[in-house]
Amino acid sequence: MPGQEERQWAMFAHLSALLGGLLTSVIGGWGFFLGPLVIWLMKKDTMPFVADQAKEALNFNITVSAIFLLLLILSFLTLGIGFLITVPIMLVVGLGALVLVIMAAIKANEGVAYRYPFAIRLVK
Repeated sequence: MPGQEERQWAMFAHLSALLGGLLTSVIGGWGFFLGPLVIWLMKKDTMPFVADQAKEALNFNITVSAIFLLLLILSFLTLGIGFLITVPIMLVVGLGALVLVIMAAIKANEGVAYRYPFAIRLVK
């Protein structure tokens, strides 16, 4: 079982996605993946549990950001009419992502390696 410091860093890796999204919300909220990326780059060589959880958070938040980008592109390609469909989908995806990030942070703090159910694992 990972030590207390490692579990806290793993929890921060998941929660930092929320902070990154909040800090970049003025310019579209694209920064969801920045927090996990920074933590993964800082701790990947010294804390294996943190590296694993930061990679998992990074992959999940890249996936969520890609979904939002695709929905935004779809909305503009339909000359704005697509917003009637994509905005509710964005709300559901955003709420689901929020719930999954909180669940992942709780599990990581308990020392359990959490796997997001819908993450495309781009970072190996």
